Amino acid sequence: MLFSGLSEKLQETFRKLRGKGKLSEKDVDSALREVRLALLEADVNYKVVKNFTASLKERSLGAEVLKSLTPGQQVVKIVHEELVKLMGESQSKISSVDNPPRIVMMVGLQGSGKTTTAAKLAVLLKKNGHRPLLAAGDIYRPAAIKQLEILGSEAEVPVFSIGKEDPVKIAALALKEAGKEGNDYVIFDTAGRLHIDEELMDELGKLKKETNPLEILLVVDAMTGQDAVNVAQSFHERLGLTGVILTKLDGDTRGGAALSVRAVTNCPIKFIGTGEKFNAFEPFYPDRMASRILGMGDVLTLIEKAQTVVDEKKRQDLEKKLRSQTLTLEDFLEQLQQVKKMGPLEDLLGMIPGLNKVGNQFKNLSLDDKQFLQTEAIIKSMTRDERLRPEIINSSRRRRISLGSGTSVQDVNRLLKQFEQMKKILKQINAMDKGKLKNRGMFPF
Repeated sequence: MLFSGLSEKLQETFRKLRGKGKLSEKDVDSALREVRLALLEADVNYKVVKNFTASLKERSLGAEVLKSLTPGQQVVKIVHEELVKLMGESQSKISSVDNPPRIVMMVGLQGSGKTTTAAKLAVLLKKNGHRPLLAAGDIYRPAAIKQLEILGSEAEVPVFSIGKEDPVKIAALALKEAGKEGNDYVIFDTAGRLHIDEELMDELGKLKKETNPLEILLVVDAMTGQDAVNVAQSFHERLGLTGVILTKLDGDTRGGAALSVRAVTNCPIKFIGTGEKFNAFEPFYPDRMASRILGMGDVLTLIEKAQTVVDEKKRQDLEKKLRSQTLTLEDFLEQLQQVKKMGPLEDLLGMIPGLNKVGNQFKNLSLDDKQFLQTEAIIKSMTRDERLRPEIINSSRRRRISLGSGTSVQDVNRLLKQFEQMKKILKQINAMDKGKLKNRGMFPF
């Protein structure tokens, strides 16, 4: 789950405050000390932490909190607002195209995922009705051009490449090609280095001057923490970035980059990458991220993910089954297939308000490829009656199913337990406010 370490510590701190009927200055100081430690452990910039906690203290000791009937909730509300402010207040969209085609420069160091991110951005633009063209401008890294061509083929996005020519020449010819083919965005994959040096910056500066790009987007590896902020600051000072893209947020990310980069550089985070696949890429919403960090869920992002994979008729059929409590193992397998397309289940659970608090209860639910194939084999080894009425599966039936699927009895037991857990999740989702979620693809499972 995104920023799980930071999220757990902050939530535990505020859980203590919620239990108090009235807050004293000592209570606020104690809570802010824990917040400060949690942020520093998450590798958030020291100056950012200092300013953030100072602002929190000033607001938390105000009349709105101390005289409130629910002071703990007021503090959480203030922390949410300050987190949103820290990360940019509102979503920063990619600029619309005037006088197409226009270049979007992708810059960054080697290893940040720049080439893959260029392809992901092209896929996102294509989904939104644009006609992007990928341009191979990294003429130094071995196989960089070939990698972009392969990614472009998989994404069904055209790629312009002419080998190891001068990047400015490549950009000019790519623009000409885009104009001829009706492409509105040219996503230009530039060269990177293992570290920032004058040669790299001079080349990128020349490219910027000659092509007048619509956007200059820095791709940084969020797992590098504070170093990502330092890299962003250096690139911004030399090139004047229009946005930052944080990659590898699905890894062991402590959160420092996301919480620091906007405050240090005054440059907005525009997108985040949460996996290798093309759909593991989404716009960055400061308010939604703040809600996820504080355990409030992120229903809007979940809805958007669901809408991209859910068949409307199947959704309606599933909702009827949820209401009548008639979900079967056949339905379970079908819904697992759809959930798998949406990303890691742990992240999806974190988007549902309330379910983050019962994380251990659903800890064993996994959707890695190996376990998914095992699950599929087990269910297909059952009789139709067993799939429709799993409660009849006794010990002898479990042994038969395990032999038929090439798994152990323990694996069959685990699946049946997961099925019961999934029904609990679906029951909680079904109990949510239908006025807000009705007919909006909220039922992907």
